[in-house]
Amino acid sequence: MPADLIQRPFMSQHALAASRDEDFVAAMLAFELALADTQEAEGAIPAGTAERMREQLEGHAFDMSAIAAGIARGGNAAIPFVKAGRAALSDDLKRYWHLGATSQDVVDSALMVLLTPRLASLDALLLRCRRAALPLMQAHERTPMVGRTLMQQALPITFGVKVAHWALGLEQARRRLAALARPGLPVQFGGAVGVHSGLDEPGREGLGLSVMDGLAERLGLSAPVLPWHTDRQPIHALATAFDAVAGAAEKLALDVALMTQTELGEVSEPAGEGMGESSSMPHKRNPVRSAMIRGACRQIHGHTSVILNATAQPLERGLGEWHAEWGPLVDSALLLEGALEQAAVLLEGLEVHGEAMRRNLAVTGGAIMAEPVARLLTPRLGPDAAKGLAAEAAEQARRQGGAYADALEALLVSRHGELAAEFERADLEAASDPALYLGSSVAQVARAIAWLEC
Repeated sequence: MPADLIQRPFMSQHALAASRDEDFVAAMLAFELALADTQEAEGAIPAGTAERMREQLEGHAFDMSAIAAGIARGGNAAIPFVKAGRAALSDDLKRYWHLGATSQDVVDSALMVLLTPRLASLDALLLRCRRAALPLMQAHERTPMVGRTLMQQALPITFGVKVAHWALGLEQARRRLAALARPGLPVQFGGAVGVHSGLDEPGREGLGLSVMDGLAERLGLSAPVLPWHTDRQPIHALATAFDAVAGAAEKLALDVALMTQTELGEVSEPAGEGMGESSSMPHKRNPVRSAMIRGACRQIHGHTSVILNATAQPLERGLGEWHAEWGPLVDSALLLEGALEQAAVLLEGLEVHGEAMRRNLAVTGGAIMAEPVARLLTPRLGPDAAKGLAAEAAEQARRQGGAYADALEALLVSRHGELAAEFERADLEAASDPALYLGSSVAQVARAIAWLEC
């Protein structure tokens, strides 16, 4: 697969550089050495064993191609890795290597070690998005624009409240992810069938659990209640948290992409040398950052479905379900980090075209204000006549290119001369002014800012 051309451009290059095969092997080695440290502290192996293992293995050059080839025979990377590690140790240490562990302990814990710094990077990017969104919300809390439902013009809102929804979505997802990262991702240690077989000693039936707890502390992970070999709730929670962030990022990108359309022109993505260029049309400035975000997020949604379908795993070890999680989980983290890198730049440099927003509010000749106009007229004309007159005035304003208030006043005089005097010109202008019909937009921005800053 031409990964550098097709897959990796959607991923964070920084995250990719920290998630190589060598990094996963280093994470597996960290697990095994921390296990020896913990067992030594518990008196389960002789003093000095862990340090000697560390001396012999930390500088050892593991053969990545041999480990990769061994996966086809054993079904996971831990089996050839453990064999290679044992072969590199002196004979007197071999018996203490991987003691009481199983391949799932190594793989699951190594994945948690590998993903822990990715969670920190994701949190930092989401905080960067929040910092970029706050001044946008404040600057445009009263900037009127078209609110659209079912892709059609509906009623006015402000651009500030639109940004507030983007920011709230991202921040809610950030807090969900942070709730998993704060205590640490869970270590995995249960042995062959999840009950620490071989570590029991008379009077120390809880030794396996003590080793699990100490192992978690040494690796900077959390200690689960029990080993979770086929209880995949930790993976389910992590994958769906990734997907929640992806959904919020994709919402931002989708809205921006729609608003950049030539006919709308309400925002533009940040400019840059060659950014958004077309291979054949020199005039185009494509919303490429939005495309990259959406492309990454769509892949994450697919990966999430794989993980969700692998949640129920048989008996004490998954048969294919466990194996199916690895790639989608890691790829989701790398894709999400790439999407958020783009989202942060997008929010930091987004160009807002208020004049285009005003133009689009008037594109229907004021029909977007037909609802408040009808409400003004209803007490005197009744609902049906008021609605008809409001719509007819909007159509006349659109065809003639005039002001909605002028068309409305003219129709009132010609159709309802006896009532026209009851409507002040100022009232007609206010009822047809989008900037005066923004509902709770401004208050919503203030409320959102208060929540984001708490």
